[in-house]
Amino acid sequence: MEEESVEVLTPAPDESAFAERGYAGPVTDTEKNFAEVLAEVVCVERVSVDSHFFDDLGANSLVMAHFCAKVRKRADLPSVSMKDIYRSPTIRSLAVALEKTAPTAAESKIPAQIQVVEPAGTLRYVLCGTVQLLLFLGYSFLAGIVTARGYEWVSDGSGPVDIYLRSLLFGGAVFLGLCAFPVVAKWILIGRWRAREFPVWGLTYLRFWTVKVLLHANPMIFFVGNPLYVLYLRSLGARIGKSVTIFSRTVPVCTDLLSIGAGTVIRKDSHFLCYRAHAGRIETGRVTLGRDAFVGEKTVLDIDTSMGDGAQLGHTSALYVGQRVPDGERWHGSPAQRTEVDYVRVAPTHCGTLRRAWFGLLTVGQLFLLYVPLTVGGMYMLLTVVPALDDVLAPGAVGFTSPALYLDALIVSLVLFFGFVVVGLATLLTVPRLLNLVMRPDRIYPLYGFHYSVHRAITRLTNVRFFLWLFGDSSYVVDYLRGVGYDLSRVEQTGSNFGSDVQHETPYLASVGSGTMVADGLSIMNAEFSSTSFRVSRASIGPHNFLGNHIAYPSGARTGDNCLLGTKVMVPLDGEIREGVGLLGSPSFEIPRSVERDSRFDHLRTGENLRRNLAAKNRYNIRTMGLGLFIRWLHFFFLTLIGLAAVDLHGVFGQLVIAVSLVLGLLSTAAYFILLERAVTRFRPLQPRLCSIYDPYFWWHERLWKVPDHYLNVFNGTPFKNVIWRSLGVRIGNRVFDDGCYVTERTLTTIGSDCTLNAGSKIQCHSQEDGTFKSDHSAVGAGCTVGVGALVHYGVTMGDGAVLAADSFLMKGEDMPQHARWGGNPAVESRIGDDDPATRRR
Repeated sequence: MEEESVEVLTPAPDESAFAERGYAGPVTDTEKNFAEVLAEVVCVERVSVDSHFFDDLGANSLVMAHFCAKVRKRADLPSVSMKDIYRSPTIRSLAVALEKTAPTAAESKIPAQIQVVEPAGTLRYVLCGTVQLLLFLGYSFLAGIVTARGYEWVSDGSGPVDIYLRSLLFGGAVFLGLCAFPVVAKWILIGRWRAREFPVWGLTYLRFWTVKVLLHANPMIFFVGNPLYVLYLRSLGARIGKSVTIFSRTVPVCTDLLSIGAGTVIRKDSHFLCYRAHAGRIETGRVTLGRDAFVGEKTVLDIDTSMGDGAQLGHTSALYVGQRVPDGERWHGSPAQRTEVDYVRVAPTHCGTLRRAWFGLLTVGQLFLLYVPLTVGGMYMLLTVVPALDDVLAPGAVGFTSPALYLDALIVSLVLFFGFVVVGLATLLTVPRLLNLVMRPDRIYPLYGFHYSVHRAITRLTNVRFFLWLFGDSSYVVDYLRGVGYDLSRVEQTGSNFGSDVQHETPYLASVGSGTMVADGLSIMNAEFSSTSFRVSRASIGPHNFLGNHIAYPSGARTGDNCLLGTKVMVPLDGEIREGVGLLGSPSFEIPRSVERDSRFDHLRTGENLRRNLAAKNRYNIRTMGLGLFIRWLHFFFLTLIGLAAVDLHGVFGQLVIAVSLVLGLLSTAAYFILLERAVTRFRPLQPRLCSIYDPYFWWHERLWKVPDHYLNVFNGTPFKNVIWRSLGVRIGNRVFDDGCYVTERTLTTIGSDCTLNAGSKIQCHSQEDGTFKSDHSAVGAGCTVGVGALVHYGVTMGDGAVLAADSFLMKGEDMPQHARWGGNPAVESRIGDDDPATRRR
């Protein structure tokens, strides 16, 4: 691969784009100084104060981010954010706007409080990791004992009925044990959670981590959206009223600090953890929701936040520390602010306690009478039908070094893996369509009834991540999504119409216009919920749009043709239909749809160039898909081999071999995918790039994204996560606390020592905008904190000790000074005292 210098991403404009179009000189000192800085950034002699940054000067957001960074370093100029740039796109209008919002002399003299991270110490860090490893080994040994003895007892049964009953009893006991164990552990290790703070890597943290891990490994997560899940949270100490419905799979940890009033609805992908990590410490705090409150999709509720009775928080929004939504008010944005938009758009219907109770009981009956016996006894029943498999798994049948064991593992893994691919795809393309025959668009149905069960089945069956991973980032994802049920009208094939992470409530009411391209992280919200009812409605994305990463797109969105929806944008539900513009931020505001600098590869997307490039990309993607299936099967073969060997050696070494196989399975999975990813990169670091999506480099980069990394979450909150990141090529310091951060381009990322990375945060060193791919280094300095759900874009530098608030979007090219406190979407410098632990009441 040919490498390109970082200069491809720094401002190097075409001089013709900066030709003067009527020069207007500065009048004030502020205009003069702004003009000097901008001229230096865009590499011209002088800049007219009336020239439009984007239309006249041809700058883009990355160029203007460099301008903002240089301005912030000048004491004689007011601080400028990217939001200021978009709202005031000339030097003259920018100077006037900033003069109106300039802080008073008294305010400007208030120094920002600097909170220095106290390093935990290497000894405490290592000891914590050692104890965490021992706890995992102990849990694996216990699981091995239970599994071995349980299957021995099941196999002693005589006849199908006896096997069924034994499977039901054993499987039911295991399920109840897995559910009850976290509850018991929480009450023994913690008691009641209280608002407090404690350092990471200490004894208190170990107790906290143990409970958190057990909750995340809890099978009750499959009951999200079911009244049983609410009952389970109550058993953990949460104060939850009647008729509460929770769709988010993000499990709250400090449950005693969670209060939810009757009739409240919490949509999916919402974070209400009741804790956060900040400056090397865990801080716990209350999250209080009143009666009939509504929390939208992709939201974050930080600690010490509350919503009154009947309050609403819109999608893609966040409540920062100390924020409170008064009774009956509607808020949205990050940080949230008042709005008049009504986010509860479905009328209530009758859904009483008896209906909820029957739905819960039917779920329990279905679980214990069908799923548990099928899971536990299915393998044994299969062995009685296929004696050849029984011979394979018979203890002592073959030696561990026998070629027969490897041949058996090869046959079993091939049949099971590719059988899943074929049968799973056939099921996905047929069964949901049959179920959808009973659903009617825009009709209001009560929760917890027949139609609700059908809707949940459709949602689960059509959101299988494996097939999106397989077909995504290629031309073939269009055929897959159309087969699932999407209305894609007359598609203009680009080879990158969709990424590999697209969600929906129902695929049969999702429409995407011709020529539209979608990056990863799209969630189509085409079902609406109240505490008693729901309905499915069509969500339509217009033609020739581009959707960035991590967007929740609701039905009724006020966007039309030719829109650019930026990363983490809050798609509006009010106002006129936007067309031919870009939208950025939460709440969203308009930006240019595109600029001249970003259209340099457009000639490759038309005519004969497109036909030739698309054909070449398709051939490359076919090879990538084949390679992806092979590496997934090879991993499954390894796990099958370990499982068969464990069964074969069980008669010699007893339950210990089962525990060893569980540990070996996890370690081999991590080692396999780490080695595979480094092999794909040829053990070399990535280099910053600016290229077309039809450049073979981009196709190779898409292949790199195909390397599975689902195993990373197992190591969250442990020192081993840092070992994994370092093995993958991240330049990471010592004692970094990673509670669930995701890094897309590992070798382009630098993370300093003693950083604190929260759950759901992300460092993304790339961007795709229409037909252009861009990537660059991002650096997080020592002692920094990245909040829950925050996203750090490419080309970013966070100075030592900087703090990025929850759900913030730190845009490309931004340069945060040392010990700065930024927040918002897009992120800007916070006011003094915002999000400051010293200023909020404990």
